[in-house]
Parts: sequence; C-alpha cells; structure tokens
Amino acid sequence: MALADSVPGVSGGTIAFILGFYEDFLESINNITSGNKKELKESIIFLVKLFIGWLIGMTLSVLFLSSMFEKNIYFLSSLFMGLTTASIVYIIKSEFKIIDRKNKYLIFSIMGIIIVVLIPALRGKLMPSGNMDFSNLNFPEYIYIFFTGMIAVSAMVLPGISGSTLLLILGVYIPVINALNSVLRLDFSALSGLLIFGFGILCGFIVSVRIIRHAFRKHRSKMIYLIVGLTIGSLFAIIQGPTTLLIPKESVSISTFNPLGFICGVALLLTLELFKNYSRKNK
Repeated sequence: MALADSVPGVSGGTIAFILGFYEDFLESINNITSGNKKELKESIIFLVKLFIGWLIGMTLSVLFLSSMFEKNIYFLSSLFMGLTTASIVYIIKSEFKIIDRKNKYLIFSIMGIIIVVLIPALRGKLMPSGNMDFSNLNFPEYIYIFFTGMIAVSAMVLPGISGSTLLLILGVYIPVINALNSVLRLDFSALSGLLIFGFGILCGFIVSVRIIRHAFRKHRSKMIYLIVGLTIGSLFAIIQGPTTLLIPKESVSISTFNPLGFICGVALLLTLELFKNYSRKNK
C-alpha cells in the first residue's frame, strides 16, 4: 500500500482492494471507535501490522523516488500509466460481474473523470504561485497544504485515484517527496510544513473512512463506477506530472512515452493479482 500511496497512479486503497483486504481495512478502522473488546483487539493487531509494512515501504520508496523523479521522470510516468491502466481493467473485470450494470450509472464515471481534470484549474485559483518549498512557507501555503493533506488521504483510502495523483494535480507532490527526503536525511528545515500536512492527513482520514465505508455498503455499484472514472481521469494527471517538477519538463507525449515503463507497470499489477490468487490457494 505504501508503494502505491507514494507514487502517482494507483491508490493504496486499490492495492488493498486487489489483494482482498480492503473491506477488512475499513472495518478495522471503524472497530477502533465502535467495536467490542474482541473486535478492538483484532483490529489493533491488524492495523499495527499494516502500519509497520506501510512505514517501511514509504521510507524506502521516498528515498528511492526522490532522485528517480529528476533522472527518469518519463520512464516512471509511463510505468504509472501502465499500473493505472491495468488497475482499471482489473476493477472492471472483478466488479462488473456482481454490481448492477445500469447505463445511468455511467454518469458517476463521467463525474469522476471531470473531477480529476478540473482540479488543476482549481489549483490555479487557490495557489497561483509555482513550485512550493516546504522549508519556506507562508501562511496561505500552510492552509493550502493542510487541505491538500485532507484531500489526498481520502483518495489513498478510496480505491481509484491515488492520493499521490491528487498531490501531483495540486502541485505539492514533488515538494512533499523532497521534504520527506530532507527529514530522513536529518535536515529538519521542512518539518513544520510536513507536520501541518500530516495533521491534514489525520483529519481527512478520520472523516473519509466512515463516509467511504457507508458509501460502499449502501451504494457499491455507484461507487465502482465513480472509482473507474477517477482512475481514468488520473491518467491525465500522470501525463501532466513532469510539468510539476522543481525544474518543469514537458508533459508526457508520444515521443517521451516509454513502452518498457508501461509494460513494467502492467506487469507489476499482474504480479499483485497472481500473489493474491496464490495466497488464497494456500490458506
């Protein structure tokens, strides 16, 4: 989940969905506040294991990705495109057999695409300045990164568009990765910005888990259509990703698209699906 959350493309929620423990994850979060003693104990154990794995994965991916983005942005963008495209196919393949397939639900997919495509325009209204430096933030930027943290974690929990993709759209993905990398190297100049960002994540997490859990229980078919739309829309954000670098580059084009990276992204998702099937057979 951490590797997915740290890169634009597929959310950690999507990885949990593919590996078959997404609803257990939502129930465990809910049991923290409303479960009985037995459920609370089981949920804490499950979440602690998940958090340890997430923390290790996030640390490794941040240390690795910070330099990779500057040197191999088009390969990585193509990889994320492959990962995202494969996840769309997986969700359709696995869910459309059991949900209500009604043409009127396509409006939710269209809404998902529109939301992702329109967010960059919203960014221009809210934060007109260019690249953000977490070690030198002003008050409006602190407010901005608090709300981006809230929005991003909601996407991390929801299968579909990744929180990192939203951060990419909102123009804070590269600054967050650079700030995390600085702190891991014991440079704490960006720590205050990360703390505000983290507080936004905490607030967003508490609110979003309950809403998403309720929506999946009551409106699963509509949610699946929305997720497919969000994921399709996230391809647009990934294509625009190179423009958000500290030294902006051109968006992904036919000439800069890397077929090998795309294939690696598809292969990565297929590997996860094979791992899930293998785990189920050996239970």
